[in-house]
Amino acid sequence: MRIFLAGATGVIGTRLLPLLIGAGHEVAGLTRSPAKADAIRDAGAQPVVVDVYDAPGLTAAVTAFAPELVLHQLTDLPDDVAELANSGAANARIRTEGTANLLAAAAAAGASRFLAQSIAWEPPAGRGAVIADHESAVLAAGGVVLRYGQFHGPGTYYPTTPPERPRVHVDIAAARTLDLLDAPTGTVVIVDPE
Repeated sequence: MRIFLAGATGVIGTRLLPLLIGAGHEVAGLTRSPAKADAIRDAGAQPVVVDVYDAPGLTAAVTAFAPELVLHQLTDLPDDVAELANSGAANARIRTEGTANLLAAAAAAGASRFLAQSIAWEPPAGRGAVIADHESAVLAAGGVVLRYGQFHGPGTYYPTTPPERPRVHVDIAAARTLDLLDAPTGTVVIVDPE
């Protein structure tokens, strides 16, 4: 399958990329950072350097690759957990404008599948509407919403000690995502077993 992976250099994207390649998929990996293009290429995917907020550039890139599936793993979160509380507006923009741009690009490219990351916990006060709108847009387009628990494991905010539930080890989240590429339209919760 031809897969356009948005967020290929993020916490889950870096794990998904080799799994997708290893499963025989042809993958284009989106990053907004030219410095990260080599990592995508080295993993065996075609790097695409464009900002998700550049709607015409994004549509051109997705259309040129002609994917069957667009996999939305974009977030805009800080590397330092201490700065997390101040990142709400940036991450909300990814969920609204970024998702709208990806959905439009996927439609223009004729992609028949769209999967998008979401969360399995109650969002902080004032952010619930953004998450609900994000998920509604994905479902209205016939997509699949992947509600992940809080990631834990290397490279996450919780590298050694898991957070409160709902949570999921990031490697398990990536492996389960690989199994859901053909899932029917709907919402799937991906969390560690109780």
